[in-house]
Amino acid sequence: MSTAVVGGASSGLGAAIADRLAADGTDLLLWARGADRLDAVAEAIRDRHGVTVHTVVADATDPAAAARVADAATERLGPVDVCVLNAGGPKPVGADATDPDSWREALQLLTVTPIDLATRLLPGMRERGFGRIVAVLSSGVREPLPELAYSNSGRAALAAWLKTVAGTVAVDGVTVNGVVPGRIDTERVAALDRARAERTGATPADVRAASMAGIPAGRYGRPEEFAAVVGFLASPAASYVTAGLLSCDGGLMRSLG
Repeated sequence: MSTAVVGGASSGLGAAIADRLAADGTDLLLWARGADRLDAVAEAIRDRHGVTVHTVVADATDPAAAARVADAATERLGPVDVCVLNAGGPKPVGADATDPDSWREALQLLTVTPIDLATRLLPGMRERGFGRIVAVLSSGVREPLPELAYSNSGRAALAAWLKTVAGTVAVDGVTVNGVVPGRIDTERVAALDRARAERTGATPADVRAASMAGIPAGRYGRPEEFAAVVGFLASPAASYVTAGLLSCDGGLMRSLG
């Protein structure tokens, strides 16, 4: 029986990833900042898959969050095989309208806390000769998205760390990868569509239609499709895949890099 820590697991991609890992027989520690929704997800996963699911309430903008989650994982799960780095995005903002306090909060959320958590769990993985670090990123790490200055920057910094540390731990049987989503049908994407509609005077339906028109697959992705990619990277079968930034976007990103 393998074990995994999954962040941002109270909804969206985090909840879908947790469900996929549980379907593969993985015991879980789920964490997010909202207790009620997190507990509901955990209960549903237990009922569907019969695995052990623990929860920890922690806010990734809190500098103490990583230590709290890592300590809870060690206490409740024992050795951790898989760590999924995932957190909700900061507020939309143009690159010419940022402020220092919001930068500090965004970088704690998207860069410092995930790196801190992974760094705390890596020694055990390396000692045991097996581990998987998988980060949920954003298409903004490849092509910066308008009005998402904080997210573009924070996730790009995390991606750079992933690529860097992967070369250090690969010899120990630990893989480190990021998955880059396109337009996946989650609450976060719906909120971004609404925000764009408000800025442009369009309707959310118009914004969604325009987005889909630019996706070769012709639709938004489903969370379970994204979770399947993470599930593969978290598995023993992905032992020779590391330092990668894999896209799950219906062909949205056209760049070679």
